[in-house]
Amino acid sequence: MVVAQIGQSLDGRVATETGHSHYINGPAGLAHLHRLRALVDAVVIGVGTALADDPQLTVRRVNGPQPARVVIDARGRLPSGAKLLANDGVRRLVVTGAGAKPPLPADIEIVGVAKMDGQLAPPDILSALAARGLRRVLIEGGADTVSRFLTAKCLDRLHVTVAPIILGSGRSSFALPPIARVDEAILMPVKVHRLDDEVLFDCDLSAQRVPVGRAKKST
Repeated sequence: MVVAQIGQSLDGRVATETGHSHYINGPAGLAHLHRLRALVDAVVIGVGTALADDPQLTVRRVNGPQPARVVIDARGRLPSGAKLLANDGVRRLVVTGAGAKPPLPADIEIVGVAKMDGQLAPPDILSALAARGLRRVLIEGGADTVSRFLTAKCLDRLHVTVAPIILGSGRSSFALPPIARVDEAILMPVKVHRLDDEVLFDCDLSAQRVPVGRAKKST
């Protein structure tokens, strides 16, 4: 089960042009994010988000268990002092290229995944995490990481929490391959929920989800 989460402004921005994003969403939206963290085995972010925000990725706003913390870092850029690597008894994993040995503390689990065109493919990442017992996964960010998992059809659900603010410019919520026609857009069932003055769009992508780890059929 893979859920992605995006918190955005009314005009579809996740940060200003300078990268500032704390906090687009209000207390109710942030509490929802922490509830999602408490429900999964692992929360995943890309290294860009780790470098820009230095998040803790802990459950603090609600009661619940702490998930494993995972960073996708294909080029070994994550510093050893990142907050999410704090030794607090929770599993911490760094997904990187196969055979890489990033200079990180010895208690960090290094997950090697073969690169494809310099990138780590979302299905391979999920397979590697599942092999380590992490089967309920939250893709928390940033926008590029969520977009890659969406494009690869690796999401069961997508939660988009819209805050009642307009940034006017800045970083977009999604970066997807261009389409020529509107009828080529991603279409899915959606449920809408109020979170105080914010709106949560719960998008069901399960019908288009590509199974991870399906055995190849011989021809």
